[in-house]
Amino acid sequence: MNTGDELSPSAQKVQTALSALDISFQVVELPASTRTAQEAAQTIGCTVNQIVKSLIFQTKQTKKPIIVLASGSNRINEKKVGEVVAEPIEKANADFVREKTGFVIGGVPPMGHKEKIETYIDEDLLQYEELWAAAGTPNAVFKLRSTDIEKLTNGKVISVK
Repeated sequence: MNTGDELSPSAQKVQTALSALDISFQVVELPASTRTAQEAAQTIGCTVNQIVKSLIFQTKQTKKPIIVLASGSNRINEKKVGEVVAEPIEKANADFVREKTGFVIGGVPPMGHKEKIETYIDEDLLQYEELWAAAGTPNAVFKLRSTDIEKLTNGKVISVK
């Protein structure tokens, strides 16, 4: 397990963004993949519901990036989220995700992106005291409290299912 000065460049980028905030977070790189919510939960030793999935969508007309931070077991109702966004949304492709966030799919953190991205938080995440989110690579994560997620992301809590 790597922490601190031993982090890969993408994980270090996330640690730097986290360190700039007024909350203490530690990015760790694990020996096993955390690319999927199930893999992350098994590797970390938590429930799938405690994994924060950072899912990137784009609005269909304006092609604006939207990030939905969802509980690991939840499936996003794109129509419902599109109503909140006031424009239909669709899943973004890998090139769009990397261009807008600076990270690859499977390692997109909830914050620290190349550009400011409108963020929506799954209300189900707030029921767990401890959450785990991706930190820049498919095997890097950081732990956070659900009480910190709104401050961390400047996101809006909504129902995403």
